Amino acid sequence: GLMTAVSALRENRLRALGLRLFGISCLAIMTVLIKLASEAGVQLPEIMFWRQGLAVPVVLAWVLAGPGLASLQTRRFGAHVTRSVLGLTSMALNFGAIILLPLAEQTTLGFAVPIFATILAALILKEAVGRHRWMAVVAGFVGVLVVVQPGGSHIPPMGALVGLSSAVMISFTSLQIRDMGRTEAAPTTVFWFSALSVLPLSLLLPFFITSHDLREWLLLSGIGVLGGIGQIGLTGALRLAPVSTVLGMDYVALIWSTLFGWLIWSHVPGPATWIGASII
Repeated sequence: GLMTAVSALRENRLRALGLRLFGISCLAIMTVLIKLASEAGVQLPEIMFWRQGLAVPVVLAWVLAGPGLASLQTRRFGAHVTRSVLGLTSMALNFGAIILLPLAEQTTLGFAVPIFATILAALILKEAVGRHRWMAVVAGFVGVLVVVQPGGSHIPPMGALVGLSSAVMISFTSLQIRDMGRTEAAPTTVFWFSALSVLPLSLLLPFFITSHDLREWLLLSGIGVLGGIGQIGLTGALRLAPVSTVLGMDYVALIWSTLFGWLIWSHVPGPATWIGASII
């Protein structure tokens, strides 16, 4: 019995790692599409609208295939509203960083999320954070400084600021999702986030919408669908294994963003980015 339990755990870990890898890769490609859409003249609020709007049917299909529509009932509607406000703020900052920064640098600053999450967990949740984790936090910040090189850097200061603010907001959001996870199933949280975001974004849409050619529509559809699928993959991975197990897969994002940054924008991150990323 114990052996089967151990092998089931191992299988779950492998499935979780696979799902995380799949989710991260979807989101890495989505990031490339966001940058391309922005360069094609699509404005940030419109990109966010399609990202959320087109994710709704994807997530609905997932809910129907799995727990069924009844699972979307929630007793914690207020928590979902809060989650959507935090999530939309995170998304605006995250997409802003994608638009303002080279891909590899934007991805690297995103790795600062666990650093901020540790600090926030200590401050807000009063979690006990041992000496080793505090030392890791300090090392992480050194890494961030190496990448950003305040004062004399190739990274636009505004981009660096938006990128780091994005990491802080995503940490807040992830603490809140973790709290909601105690009562809410993953599909429920993802569904309400997408659905509730569509309303405020559709109010903004008339001010920012432009006409699109086929290529732009394909980019926007890709952003929504990949965003939805990627989010499902990440959320699913967390149900199979603890965060610490699957988080290592996130560094694959740096490989993707470096590859695409080089292929599409012929941007090769300088030594500072590599050193900083390794430290983080």
